[in-house]
Amino acid sequence: MKKQILMLSAALLTLAAMTAACCGKENKSADPSADRAEATIATIMQRKSVRSYTADPISDTVMETLLRAAVAAPSGMDIRPWHIVVMTDKSQYDTLFAGNFNLEKFKQSSAVFIFCADTTVTRPPRENPQAPAVTTPNPIWRDDMGACVENFLLAVEAHGLGAVWTACYPFPNQMEPVRNFLKLPGNVVPYAIVPVGTPAGGEQPKDKWDTTRIHYGRW
Repeated sequence: MKKQILMLSAALLTLAAMTAACCGKENKSADPSADRAEATIATIMQRKSVRSYTADPISDTVMETLLRAAVAAPSGMDIRPWHIVVMTDKSQYDTLFAGNFNLEKFKQSSAVFIFCADTTVTRPPRENPQAPAVTTPNPIWRDDMGACVENFLLAVEAHGLGAVWTACYPFPNQMEPVRNFLKLPGNVVPYAIVPVGTPAGGEQPKDKWDTTRIHYGRW
C-alpha cells in the first residue's frame, strides 16, 4: 500500500510539472508583445559606444539589415533626407578621413558608415500639391538624421556588434575631406561617421537615469 501511495505521489508530481511547463509556454506565447517589448527595451538599455574591434567581417546580410533599420526611422513630412555611404576599402581611409583623430579606429573596424543628409527637398508646395515641384531648404533634416543614426546604433547592438557615433557635421575639418573624396553635391552634408565591428573590449552601457532631468506637469 505504501509503495502504491509513493508511486501515485510521484505520478501526480510529474503531472503537475508537465502542466506547469505547458502553462508556462502558453502564457509566454499568449502575450508576444510583452516579450517583444522586453527585448526592445533590453537592446536600448544595453546600447553603448564601442571603440575597439576584432578583425571579424560583417556579412552582407547583416549589413543590409542594419541599413534597413536605419532608414526605417521617422522623418518629418516623410522627406527622408538620408543617404548612407558604406566604406570597407581601408586603403582609401587616409585620404577620406584625413586629419580625423578617429582614423585608427576606422581602420580597425569592419566597415565605416557615412551618414549624409540632403539639406533640401524638391516637391510641390504643401499648400498646392498640384503645382510644379520646387526645391527649398529642409529645416528639419538634422532631426531626421539623428533618428536614422540612432536606429542604426540600436540595430548594431541587437546583432551583438559594436559601433560609435563620431562627429562630422558641423565641423569643417571633419566634413571637408569626406565631402571632397565622395564628391558630394553641394546640398548634401556628411553628418556622422560610424565605424562598426565585433567588440574587442569590455565596454559597458552607462546608467544615464537622472530624476532631476525628469519633469511632470511643470519644470
